[in-house]
Amino acid sequence: MASGAFVRPGNWRREDESSFMLMTKSCHDLDWLAYIIGRPAERVSSFGSLYEFRPERKPEGAADRCLDCAIEPTCAYSAPRIYTPFLDKPHKKWPLSIVTLDRTPEGLMTALREGPYGRCVYSCDNDVVDHQVVNIEYEGGVTASFTMTAFAAYSHRKTRIFGTRGSIDGDGETIAIHDFLNGPDVVDLGAVDGASAADGHGGGDQAIVDAFVEAVRTGDTGLILTNGRESLDSHRLVWAAEHARRTGTVVRL
Repeated sequence: MASGAFVRPGNWRREDESSFMLMTKSCHDLDWLAYIIGRPAERVSSFGSLYEFRPERKPEGAADRCLDCAIEPTCAYSAPRIYTPFLDKPHKKWPLSIVTLDRTPEGLMTALREGPYGRCVYSCDNDVVDHQVVNIEYEGGVTASFTMTAFAAYSHRKTRIFGTRGSIDGDGETIAIHDFLNGPDVVDLGAVDGASAADGHGGGDQAIVDAFVEAVRTGDTGLILTNGRESLDSHRLVWAAEHARRTGTVVRL
């Protein structure tokens, strides 16, 4: 799905029209780290680049559009292969909703032939990174490593937490707990009010809007769970990480 949002015509494919990848895609992840660790970040380093989705990597014989391309059937980033399965999933509005409102085979093919989502991923004007790692040291010596990559199976975000008495793995649907004394256990999170991790960030998007509207309506500031200082700290970490990537340095906050 990264090829749609960050390569072909996506709103975040170019830094001069939006921002860099950590800010547009991965701010949620660094916010999540800040939440579960609960300590201020002190140092950060980062590495990454735009490796694959460049004209120099375009396969020999590839056309500028998927529907005109002789090698499309064997291309991992074929637009028809990516979007056609969603025609049979009317309950999933995204990502087909950004390609076309005509959810028929004919409508999709027309959109891919005439619109930007049918372009070859190697013939676009994107410039944001397609892989990046961020290493963070928090107060007290707690460390975290974050990986963003376009080259992974379509899935939810994954979190792994390592502690002195056990470890936790989660993906938004299940949590696997490994207690060093008592062994493993798996918890099925299920859906929250009908939302999944793939729907509006697990229902979080709508909950944030609802809480804000209710806080304005009632004047109850307790409904807003984070403040401006925390938002500023989060932004400072993302800016510092991107500065570290561009300069090859370790940045102290």
